[in-house]
Amino acid sequence: MKRDQIADLIYQKIKQNKDYLKKQFDASSNEIGFLYIDNLFPEKLALKIYQKFPNKKDTVKRDSLRELKYTAFQMDKYDSILEEVIYAFQDNRIVNLLSDVCKIPNIYADEKLYAGGLSLMEKGNFLNPHLDNSHDKDRNRWRVLNLLYYVSPDWQLDFGGNLEVWPKGLKHDPLIIESRFNRLVVMATHSNSWHSVNKVNTDKTRCCISNYYFSDEPILNSDTFHVTTFRGRPKEKIKDFILQMDNKLRQSLRFLFKKGIRENPHQYQK
Repeated sequence: MKRDQIADLIYQKIKQNKDYLKKQFDASSNEIGFLYIDNLFPEKLALKIYQKFPNKKDTVKRDSLRELKYTAFQMDKYDSILEEVIYAFQDNRIVNLLSDVCKIPNIYADEKLYAGGLSLMEKGNFLNPHLDNSHDKDRNRWRVLNLLYYVSPDWQLDFGGNLEVWPKGLKHDPLIIESRFNRLVVMATHSNSWHSVNKVNTDKTRCCISNYYFSDEPILNSDTFHVTTFRGRPKEKIKDFILQMDNKLRQSLRFLFKKGIRENPHQYQK
């Protein structure tokens, strides 16, 4: 299938459920706005997408105190269906529809896939609580929506590897959104949208396709520029201290060098 055909499926699914999705997002928008929709694609297509995910040896391993996972973003290295799906989410009809659903005006997709693309997480992998980088790669637009599409068949809550959102902050328990097969999650990104992925504890691989949308204006008037900001979990006191120092150092460098000391390689070089 080509991206316009895949985009048709996404658009129709969201449009058919528009009123429900609006209510879902509105109900959480005072803290961290989010929505999710299941069975996004016909099962046969969703399975094909999963089956075409790259082997981890063909990805970039990200291993630090902040996270442990595998990413892929140079899409011409992989099966073409993966690139078609990623860019289907960037169809203008879908961007505009989600702009309406989430009540966020003037939003744009990102053809460079800055920090987006594919991610794979195996047993022991995790993503600590964090705020996404506030801007696009050139610091011209604000990051406002995070789209996460999960494609691992038969994924269960007790497998771990699930999205966690922290609407009350890191001193309170997170809300867990299961990384269920064929589920699309859309989450607002701003200075209060702390989120994470709990540790995978199964031998299966959790696969996800991600896109970010940007806007000329931030969601919150109080938003200011920040780098991707990591914290420790509530019981990780020492780790939290180290990560806060790391955040301050990286933030300071970005005030001196607007685009960083080097350009972030996590983008699709066409």
